[in-house]
Amino acid sequence: MKLYNSAMPAPNPRRVRIFAAEKGIDLQLEEVALMKREHKSEEFRKKNSLGQTPVLELDDGTTISESVSICRYLEELHPDKPLFGRSAVERAQVDMWLRRVEFALMGPVGNFWRHAHPYTAKVVKQFNDFGESNREGAEAAFRWLDRELEDRTYVIGDYFSVADITALCTVDFAAFAGLEMPEGTPHLHAWHARVSSRPSAAA
Repeated sequence: MKLYNSAMPAPNPRRVRIFAAEKGIDLQLEEVALMKREHKSEEFRKKNSLGQTPVLELDDGTTISESVSICRYLEELHPDKPLFGRSAVERAQVDMWLRRVEFALMGPVGNFWRHAHPYTAKVVKQFNDFGESNREGAEAAFRWLDRELEDRTYVIGDYFSVADITALCTVDFAAFAGLEMPEGTPHLHAWHARVSSRPSAAA
Protein backbone atom coordinates (compact mmCIF):
# COMPACT_ATOMS: atom_id res chain seq x y z
CA MET A 1 0.00 0.00 0.00
CA LYS A 2 1.05 3.56 -0.68
CA LEU A 3 -0.29 6.69 0.98
CA TYR A 4 -0.28 9.87 -1.06
CA ASN A 5 0.59 12.23 1.74
CA SER A 6 1.02 15.93 2.32
CA ALA A 7 3.24 17.22 5.10
CA MET A 8 2.14 19.28 8.08
CA PRO A 9 0.20 21.41 8.57
CA ALA A 10 -2.26 19.50 6.31
CA PRO A 11 -4.61 17.93 8.89
CA ASN A 12 -6.23 15.13 6.91
CA PRO A 13 -3.11 13.23 5.82
CA ARG A 14 -1.89 13.60 9.40
CA ARG A 15 -5.05 11.88 10.64
CA VAL A 16 -4.11 8.79 8.63
CA ARG A 17 -0.46 8.91 9.68
CA ILE A 18 -1.40 9.06 13.38
CA PHE A 19 -3.97 6.29 12.96
CA ALA A 20 -1.42 4.06 11.22
CA ALA A 21 1.18 4.81 13.89
CA GLU A 22 -1.27 3.84 16.65
CA LYS A 23 -1.87 0.56 14.81
CA GLY A 24 1.79 -0.08 14.14
CA ILE A 25 1.23 0.00 10.37
CA ASP A 26 4.19 1.10 8.27
CA LEU A 27 2.78 2.92 5.25
CA GLN A 28 4.87 3.86 2.25
CA LEU A 29 4.49 7.62 1.81
CA GLU A 30 4.42 9.39 -1.54
CA GLU A 31 4.66 13.12 -0.95
CA VAL A 32 2.26 15.46 -2.76
CA ALA A 33 3.27 19.12 -2.41
CA LEU A 34 0.17 21.22 -1.86
CA MET A 35 1.99 24.53 -2.27
CA LYS A 36 3.14 23.38 -5.71
CA ARG A 37 -0.47 22.41 -6.54
CA GLU A 38 0.59 18.82 -7.25
CA HIS A 39 -2.73 17.61 -5.87
CA LYS A 40 -4.54 19.47 -8.66
CA SER A 41 -2.51 17.92 -11.48
CA GLU A 42 -4.24 15.83 -14.13
CA GLU A 43 -2.20 12.80 -13.11
CA PHE A 44 -3.17 13.06 -9.43
CA ARG A 45 -6.85 13.67 -10.23
CA LYS A 46 -6.89 10.19 -11.77
CA LYS A 47 -6.39 8.93 -8.21
CA ASN A 48 -8.80 11.40 -6.59
CA SER A 49 -11.00 13.45 -8.90
CA LEU A 50 -11.44 16.07 -6.16
CA GLY A 51 -7.72 16.75 -6.14
CA GLN A 52 -7.22 16.25 -2.41
CA THR A 53 -4.90 14.31 -0.14
CA PRO A 54 -4.67 11.78 1.41
CA VAL A 55 -5.22 8.91 -1.01
CA LEU A 56 -4.45 5.28 -0.19
CA GLU A 57 -3.43 3.23 -3.22
CA LEU A 58 -3.66 -0.54 -2.83
CA ASP A 59 -1.35 -3.03 -4.49
CA ASP A 60 -3.93 -3.74 -7.21
CA GLY A 61 -4.25 -0.03 -8.06
CA THR A 62 -7.50 0.56 -6.18
CA THR A 63 -7.58 4.00 -4.54
CA ILE A 64 -9.41 5.11 -1.40
CA SER A 65 -9.83 8.80 -0.62
CA GLU A 66 -11.15 10.63 2.49
CA SER A 67 -9.16 10.20 5.68
CA VAL A 68 -11.88 8.51 7.74
CA SER A 69 -12.58 6.03 4.93
CA ILE A 70 -8.89 5.17 4.73
CA CYS A 71 -8.77 4.69 8.50
CA ARG A 72 -11.83 2.43 8.40
CA TYR A 73 -10.12 0.30 5.78
CA LEU A 74 -6.98 0.03 7.90
CA GLU A 75 -9.13 -0.87 10.91
CA GLU A 76 -10.66 -3.75 8.94
CA LEU A 77 -7.21 -5.04 8.03
CA HIS A 78 -5.84 -4.57 11.55
CA PRO A 79 -8.73 -4.99 14.02
CA ASP A 80 -6.47 -5.36 17.07
CA LYS A 81 -6.36 -2.26 19.26
CA PRO A 82 -9.59 -0.91 17.74
CA LEU A 83 -9.79 2.84 17.29
CA PHE A 84 -13.38 3.00 16.02
CA GLY A 85 -14.87 1.54 19.22
CA ARG A 86 -14.79 -1.74 21.14
CA SER A 87 -18.55 -2.29 21.31
CA ALA A 88 -21.69 -1.29 19.45
CA VAL A 89 -22.20 1.65 21.82
CA GLU A 90 -18.61 2.85 21.52
CA ARG A 91 -18.65 2.52 17.74
CA ALA A 92 -21.76 4.71 17.63
CA GLN A 93 -20.19 7.21 20.04
CA VAL A 94 -16.99 7.41 18.02
CA ASP A 95 -18.97 7.98 14.84
CA MET A 96 -21.06 10.64 16.58
CA TRP A 97 -17.96 12.47 17.81
CA LEU A 98 -16.24 12.26 14.46
CA ARG A 99 -19.19 14.06 12.91
CA ARG A 100 -19.41 16.57 15.77
CA VAL A 101 -15.73 17.51 15.59
CA GLU A 102 -15.84 17.80 11.80
CA PHE A 103 -18.99 19.89 11.72
CA ALA A 104 -18.66 21.98 14.88
CA LEU A 105 -14.90 22.65 14.89
CA MET A 106 -13.35 21.70 11.57
CA GLY A 107 -16.11 23.57 9.71
CA PRO A 108 -15.34 27.09 11.02
CA VAL A 109 -11.59 26.41 11.05
CA GLY A 110 -11.71 25.37 7.41
CA ASN A 111 -13.81 28.39 6.45
CA PHE A 112 -11.39 30.71 8.20
CA TRP A 113 -8.43 29.07 6.48
CA ARG A 114 -9.99 29.28 3.02
CA HIS A 115 -11.38 32.79 3.25
CA ALA A 116 -9.22 34.75 5.71
CA HIS A 117 -5.68 33.36 5.61
CA PRO A 118 -3.07 34.97 3.33
CA TYR A 119 -1.73 31.57 2.18
CA THR A 120 -5.01 30.58 0.57
CA ALA A 121 -5.55 34.00 -0.99
CA LYS A 122 -3.10 32.88 -3.68
CA VAL A 123 -5.22 29.93 -4.78
CA VAL A 124 -8.91 30.61 -4.01
CA LYS A 125 -11.28 33.54 -4.30
CA GLN A 126 -11.70 34.75 -0.74
CA PHE A 127 -14.67 36.32 1.00
CA ASN A 128 -12.71 37.85 3.83
CA ASP A 129 -15.62 39.08 5.94
CA PHE A 130 -17.11 35.60 5.89
CA GLY A 131 -13.75 34.07 6.74
CA GLU A 132 -13.21 36.38 9.70
CA SER A 133 -16.73 35.70 10.95
CA ASN A 134 -15.67 32.10 11.61
CA ARG A 135 -13.34 33.17 14.42
CA GLU A 136 -16.36 33.37 16.71
CA GLY A 137 -17.62 29.97 15.61
CA ALA A 138 -14.24 28.36 16.20
CA GLU A 139 -13.96 29.88 19.68
CA ALA A 140 -17.47 28.71 20.54
CA ALA A 141 -16.55 25.21 19.38
CA PHE A 142 -13.38 25.24 21.50
CA ARG A 143 -15.37 26.25 24.56
CA TRP A 144 -18.05 23.64 23.87
CA LEU A 145 -15.40 20.93 23.58
CA ASP A 146 -13.78 22.15 26.80
CA ARG A 147 -17.08 21.66 28.64
CA GLU A 148 -17.51 18.19 27.16
CA LEU A 149 -14.02 17.18 28.31
CA GLU A 150 -14.54 18.31 31.90
CA ASP A 151 -14.82 14.78 33.29
CA ARG A 152 -13.25 12.76 30.48
CA THR A 153 -9.74 11.60 29.68
CA TYR A 154 -10.52 11.36 25.97
CA VAL A 155 -13.28 12.57 23.68
CA ILE A 156 -15.66 9.68 24.38
CA GLY A 157 -14.45 8.88 27.90
CA ASP A 158 -11.55 6.67 28.98
CA TYR A 159 -10.86 5.32 25.50
CA PHE A 160 -8.53 6.88 22.91
CA SER A 161 -10.12 6.74 19.48
CA VAL A 162 -10.06 8.13 15.98
CA ALA A 163 -12.28 10.93 17.33
CA ASP A 164 -9.32 12.11 19.42
CA ILE A 165 -7.06 11.90 16.39
CA THR A 166 -9.47 14.04 14.38
CA ALA A 167 -9.83 16.57 17.17
CA LEU A 168 -6.06 16.79 17.70
CA CYS A 169 -5.35 17.38 14.02
CA THR A 170 -8.09 20.00 13.86
CA VAL A 171 -6.91 21.87 16.96
CA ASP A 172 -3.30 21.87 15.76
CA PHE A 173 -4.28 23.02 12.28
CA ALA A 174 -6.43 25.75 13.81
CA ALA A 175 -3.39 27.00 15.72
CA PHE A 176 -1.35 27.06 12.50
CA ALA A 177 -4.12 29.09 10.85
CA GLY A 178 -4.14 31.58 13.74
CA LEU A 179 -7.02 30.19 15.82
CA GLU A 180 -5.45 29.20 19.13
CA MET A 181 -7.31 27.43 21.92
CA PRO A 182 -8.75 30.29 23.97
CA GLU A 183 -7.85 31.03 27.56
CA GLY A 184 -10.24 29.68 30.13
CA THR A 185 -10.45 26.20 28.55
CA PRO A 186 -8.43 24.10 31.03
CA HIS A 187 -10.03 20.77 30.15
CA LEU A 188 -9.33 21.26 26.45
CA HIS A 189 -5.73 22.24 27.17
CA ALA A 190 -5.22 19.22 29.46
CA TRP A 191 -6.69 16.86 26.85
CA HIS A 192 -4.51 18.42 24.15
CA ALA A 193 -1.36 17.93 26.22
CA ARG A 194 -2.39 14.34 26.95
CA VAL A 195 -2.98 13.30 23.33
CA SER A 196 -0.01 15.32 22.04
CA SER A 197 2.28 13.32 24.34
CA ARG A 198 1.42 10.05 22.58
CA PRO A 199 4.26 8.92 20.28
CA SER A 200 1.84 8.70 17.36
CA ALA A 201 1.22 12.46 17.49
CA ALA A 202 4.62 13.00 15.90
CA ALA A 203 3.68 10.99 12.81
